[in-house]
Amino acid sequence: MASPRLETYCCPNRDAATQLVMNFQPEVFCGVCIGSASISLLLTILQLLPKKGQSPRKMPKASSSSTILLLISICDILGGLGMIFRSSVWLGFPDFIANISVVNGTDVWPSAFCVGSAMWIQLLYSAVFWWLFCYAVDSYLVVRRSAGLSTIVLYHMMTWGLAVMLCVEGIALLYYPSLSSCENGLEHAVPHYITTYAPLLLVLVVNPILFRRTVSAVASLLKGRQGIYTENERRLGTEIQMRFFKIMLVFVICWSSNIINETLLFYLEMQPDINEMPLKNIRSAALITWIIMGILNPMQGFLFTLAFYGWTGWRVDLKWRKREIPWESMSSSTVGENAYPSPVNYQSNIHDSKKISTTDSQQTDEAISMLSEGNTSSDEKLTRSSPIYQGW
Repeated sequence: MASPRLETYCCPNRDAATQLVMNFQPEVFCGVCIGSASISLLLTILQLLPKKGQSPRKMPKASSSSTILLLISICDILGGLGMIFRSSVWLGFPDFIANISVVNGTDVWPSAFCVGSAMWIQLLYSAVFWWLFCYAVDSYLVVRRSAGLSTIVLYHMMTWGLAVMLCVEGIALLYYPSLSSCENGLEHAVPHYITTYAPLLLVLVVNPILFRRTVSAVASLLKGRQGIYTENERRLGTEIQMRFFKIMLVFVICWSSNIINETLLFYLEMQPDINEMPLKNIRSAALITWIIMGILNPMQGFLFTLAFYGWTGWRVDLKWRKREIPWESMSSSTVGENAYPSPVNYQSNIHDSKKISTTDSQQTDEAISMLSEGNTSSDEKLTRSSPIYQGW
């Protein structure tokens, strides 16, 4: 699971709340993390592999949104591998892990492993948060026709730059001036927790606003494409709205336990003695949410693929096949229509106006197709309602 408590545990003089959760059935907790991360890893890879009997996903052109969705899945896979490795070492080498608690120990490898594995997990899941934010921004810009594949470079710079900067800054403040003296006060821990949860809260607050505005813009595009709002277009807009809802639902399910757990642990830290009887229920709730985090955090990767693409099936097709590029056939048909220009001037003007309206409708179809990528029924309905399909 991904929690700033992983980095805090690397401090030999860790706080009592961190000691409480990290020492609660560590073998069971690590086993839960390994099992959940392994299942999510296998199912995520299965979801992304091509399937037999299914045509490859077709897009009018390469889109930054589809690239972002793939990068989110890759970050989840790498983060899950980090959880599996960390928990496996924790279970397989208990004596090695026990040296982390030694204040004046001479062996630096246990502390290096603790810090390195925790930073790896935090960095990748922080990148997932930033990529989700970029996906919401890109979806809105695509509908407004202000984005393209070239913007993916800006998204890379923002995502990896902010993820690395916040991760390094939080770790540096936590372990300043040395690993043995960290966690001496909240001035060390609070900045670390802020840099960890800032992108998570950003997605929770800003993404629903951007998704809502994108859905409104999609409805306007569908209405303006032919001047009418048919049942197919209404259904397509609803499916895009449901896709955004599923993404946020998965995010809330997987990470709400982290926010609850940190709130409870911070409350315990404020108490003079966390072992008092009146705090028993709070301690129990903190431990329960701790185990829930170990289950839900790694499952995010698989659940996101369900939200992005739906269930793609079990039959994997590992054979390489040449994929048809749809815009090549579209271009050839356009060339065929323009091969014999009309000698009459007013007919040429009519043809030009139809060409302009077709181009605008094609751009609208591309924007909607980018948002509904992975939904076969939406792609078919979009194609059938397109003016190009109707023979404009």
